[in-house]
Amino acid sequence: MSKFNRTAKAKSRLIVIGDIHGEIEKLNSLLSKLNFQPDDKIIFLGDYIDRGKYSKEVIERLINLSQVVKCIFLKGNHEDMLLNTRISRKKKDIEHWLLSGGISTYDNYGDYPAIFNMHGQFFAELKTYYIEQNYLFVHAGVKPGKDLSLQTEEDLLWIREEFYEYKHNLPFKIIFGHTPFAAPFIKKDKIGIDTGCGKFNNGMLTAYDVTNDLYITN
Repeated sequence: MSKFNRTAKAKSRLIVIGDIHGEIEKLNSLLSKLNFQPDDKIIFLGDYIDRGKYSKEVIERLINLSQVVKCIFLKGNHEDMLLNTRISRKKKDIEHWLLSGGISTYDNYGDYPAIFNMHGQFFAELKTYYIEQNYLFVHAGVKPGKDLSLQTEEDLLWIREEFYEYKHNLPFKIIFGHTPFAAPFIKKDKIGIDTGCGKFNNGMLTAYDVTNDLYITN
C-alpha cells in the first residue's frame, strides 16, 4: 500500500482543564472545541462546584464524559469544603462552605442530602494530585522546600502566593488552578490555568493541551 493512501493515526493528547465552578455552558463550549479522540486523556484540576448555578449539571457532564474518554478528576478546595461538612457536621463548617459559594450548589441540587445521594461517589474518589511524564497536576500548588511526600492536603488544595511567587524544588513542571489570573500564568516551573471561570462575569474556562503546548478557552 502506498504511504500516501494510509490514514495517519491521530496522536493522543494529554489535556488539562481548570476550575469550572458550576458554569455548564462554558464547559460545554470548551469541550466542543477540544474534539476529543478515544485515546486522549483529560485531567480536571478541581473546583467543579459552587458559585455558578449548575454544579449538578457540571458533575453529570463530567461523569458522562468519563465513559468515552479517559478522565482524571482532582479535588479542589471547594470539594474539600463540601466533603468537610459531611465529616464534621459542624455549623461553622457548613456556613463556611455556603458563604464560599456553596449556596448556589445547595440550591441547584435542591437540598443537602441530594448532593451526596446523586454524586457522593464522584466526590469521594477525587485525587489530590496526579503525575504523568514530567508534570505534576494539582489544584492549588505545593509548599516550596517540601518533598511531595510531605505535602499536606491543605498545601495541595489551598496554597496561593507562597507557591506561585516562588520556585519549588520538585522535579516536575506543575500545572495548577485555584488562583485566578487574567490569562494563563506561565513560568519555567509552573503553569496556572484558572482564568476566572465562575469567579468573574467575564471569566474564561481554559484548557491546556500539554502534548501540543496549546491553550484553548471557551
